[in-house]
Amino acid sequence: MTDRPPRSGLAAVSTALLAMSRQMEVRDVLKTIVASARELLDAEYAALGVPDDHGGFAQFVVDGVSEEQWKAIGPLPRQHGILAAMLHEAKPERLADVRQDPRFEGWPSAHPDMSDFLGLPVRDGDETLGALFLANKRCPGGRTPQGGCGFTEDDEELLGILAQHAAIALTNARLYERSRELTIAEERSRLAHELHDAVSQKLFSLRLTAQAAAALVDRDPARAKGELHQVAVLAAEAADELRAAVVELRPAALDEDGLVHTLRTQIQVLDRAHSASVTFDTCGVRALPAAQEEAVLRVAQEALHNALRHSGAERVAVSLVRRGQGALLSVTDDGKGFEPRTVRRAGRHLGLVSMRDRAGGVGGTLDVQSAPGKGTTIEMEVPGG
Repeated sequence: MTDRPPRSGLAAVSTALLAMSRQMEVRDVLKTIVASARELLDAEYAALGVPDDHGGFAQFVVDGVSEEQWKAIGPLPRQHGILAAMLHEAKPERLADVRQDPRFEGWPSAHPDMSDFLGLPVRDGDETLGALFLANKRCPGGRTPQGGCGFTEDDEELLGILAQHAAIALTNARLYERSRELTIAEERSRLAHELHDAVSQKLFSLRLTAQAAAALVDRDPARAKGELHQVAVLAAEAADELRAAVVELRPAALDEDGLVHTLRTQIQVLDRAHSASVTFDTCGVRALPAAQEEAVLRVAQEALHNALRHSGAERVAVSLVRRGQGALLSVTDDGKGFEPRTVRRAGRHLGLVSMRDRAGGVGGTLDVQSAPGKGTTIEMEVPGG
């Protein structure tokens, strides 16, 4: 974002609120909130974190930090110190120097230095949607060696107004995305029915034509050759139908939100829908080539399906961590497990053949560890790009 002179007064507030209300995607709303807050209160830095249920942040958006700086800073922060206080105590924090606060735990090496600090929770009723904070208030005469000029009580009141409207905008965006997900699910169901009908018809014709060719091959080789040519045409048409369906059925969320966010969202849904506890942990994962991200997602879905529907597990833990330039997916359950020596028989039932094919198709590997009564761990590693 290019630094501009701060706007002031009612017009500035109105501009910020209108900007938030125009956005429909959650990520865009978060970015708009952060940029609006930073400009409105004339701060060097602004950030907004949306917490997950595991002590981290599902999303974390910053403004005032370059992309190179942000990459150098490393993994997203955890819910600790002052961030945790804002999330769990649900009260504003206005500090003359955040570094002097007893809850301060230091910055990563590439993190910009910050002094004066203003933060508060973004809340919808009793639910805390996120933590919004700003640092380093700009001073008309420049910052002093001891720090900035500091945020005022008026700044805190203004940020409070912005946070209230941010909660509304964020809630609306979430509702919009859920509505869109339902629409996408309905569309995929329709496509699945159409695909089943179209490909089934092609395969039925293919089977009849092949049978006709087999019957003619001895008594009328010329006609048999014509029938075999038709077999090739029908097979090509069926392949085209399948390719088109694969493109249409690629998870839209992967393109828009990336692998980590998509996987986290799906796991949160499964955790709510099943009696078993389903958790997700991730660290340092970079964006992967599209084919690898889709393969990882599909293997995770298959492994989760097995754990939740067939293993009788009470706990399922999913992790996705960086491994060199690629990533390592692990899905572990405490279910009934199975005997690895019978993996060929179990493999087809549990979809292991399909998972191995998906892993191998993108240059990855799949490892399955299990024993009766000892649960199952499925690991997939992909090389990255």
